[in-house]
Amino acid sequence: MLDITRTDLLLGVVGTGLMGRGIAQIAVQGGIRVLLHDARPDAAGEARAAIGQVLETLAAKGKISQAEADAAIGRIGVAESLQALAGCHIVVEAIVENLDAKRSLFRDLEDVVGDACVLATNTSSLSVTSIAAGCRLPGRVGGFHFFSPVPLMKIVEVIDGVLGEAWVGTALTALAQRMGHTPVRAKDTPGFIVNHAGRGYGTEALRILGEGIAGFADIDRILRRAAGFRMGPFELLDLTGLDVSHPVMESIYDQYYQEPRFRPSPITRQRLAAGLLGRKSGRGFYVYRDGKAEALAEDTPPAKTTRPVWISRRHAAAAESVAALIEKLGATLDRGEQPGSESLCLVLPFGEDATTAALAEGLDPARTLALDSLTLDGRRTLMRTPLTRAEMRDAAWGLLASDGTPVTVINDSPGFVAQRVLATIVNIGCDIAQQGIATPADIDRAVTLGLGYPKGPLAMGDALGAARVLAILDALYAFYRDPRYRPSPWLKRRAALGVSLLTPEN
Repeated sequence: MLDITRTDLLLGVVGTGLMGRGIAQIAVQGGIRVLLHDARPDAAGEARAAIGQVLETLAAKGKISQAEADAAIGRIGVAESLQALAGCHIVVEAIVENLDAKRSLFRDLEDVVGDACVLATNTSSLSVTSIAAGCRLPGRVGGFHFFSPVPLMKIVEVIDGVLGEAWVGTALTALAQRMGHTPVRAKDTPGFIVNHAGRGYGTEALRILGEGIAGFADIDRILRRAAGFRMGPFELLDLTGLDVSHPVMESIYDQYYQEPRFRPSPITRQRLAAGLLGRKSGRGFYVYRDGKAEALAEDTPPAKTTRPVWISRRHAAAAESVAALIEKLGATLDRGEQPGSESLCLVLPFGEDATTAALAEGLDPARTLALDSLTLDGRRTLMRTPLTRAEMRDAAWGLLASDGTPVTVINDSPGFVAQRVLATIVNIGCDIAQQGIATPADIDRAVTLGLGYPKGPLAMGDALGAARVLAILDALYAFYRDPRYRPSPWLKRRAALGVSLLTPEN
């Protein structure tokens, strides 16, 4: 077992691009001596100078003391050859994302370092087991996946390959903590935790766009304002770049043998072929000027009109909160068992589309709209049936926007926008737990730190209610007959037991 606390710990970093530099920076700030190596001549020296400049800048801004900066810079060395890494206790590679290149590097390192040296890969998408399998001592190989920019993204995934020995993951966990990062431990699976759990956000939004339910800007607005995400899915795709994000979608889909939950969209393939990469190309889903997206105008809501409003009582708690809102907005409630002939009909489905909800109660679809009762604050979502009359749409829209809260009107869809995206995220998180890839706590920790979601997928499911998430997925599955929406056993059992989705297996 390697003692990570030892004062003479020596860490080798191979590959001195942005990731390698970031790893080296947090290591030397954690009191660890680092040797930098790169196959390109002078690259390691350039990296040492760049890290030193960053540390000097931090000192100038008062983030660290000058003494701390000087000490950290003094811990950075340059290894002109692999042979100079012979005394390292751990070597982390951050080279090109290519399996053959990584396996070749580790084979070469094994001829140099001692048998007790840990070999760690910063791979984001390759199998740690496949990398280790090419080594003489595969048990000492582990995954050590950082996120960019490393100094700011305070999380690292520690990956246990099939051939890895337990002490290696334990050592890398302790190393991450010494570097000031939060480690989350995971089994070696495609996408590990973060890239695996992140599949639901973008792919479900793309499916909504592809079905003509809402435009990309409206989907972004709903998920930012109504669901609390920092960035909408299409803003995020533009930031990452389709040249990066679309291959990851295809890779994880293929590595899971075409698992329907991860199915990519032809929309991103077409846009990638067209060179519409996002910010880096000046145009993606949005158009960029000087690095900023051009603002897209939103439709102005109609003027508020007076019309009685009848509210479905199928979901009592939702009906009560919506009735209170409607009265607060100054409308008259139609409290009849059936709506009057002039009343606007509001249904409040979970997972169903407006058409299905209207027909289930014998309502006139021409007078019916669905309101997402899960997202009444920040931004409201109205959904029309294919037959909803324009005057009924405008009456509901004008009323719900009359207090200044923005309203988005979308076409008919099971689960609106927020419901189906949130349910998909929760379901994938549950299945990661079901597969034992990571503990429930580490899944949520990885997603909040690695993706910046407002909550981890399991806590998100608890906030919505596991039974409600299950109902949304069941309704989506009933409508589409697509196994993409089949509920995870983890979700079904905890919903039935009435316990938190964070409840681990005993």
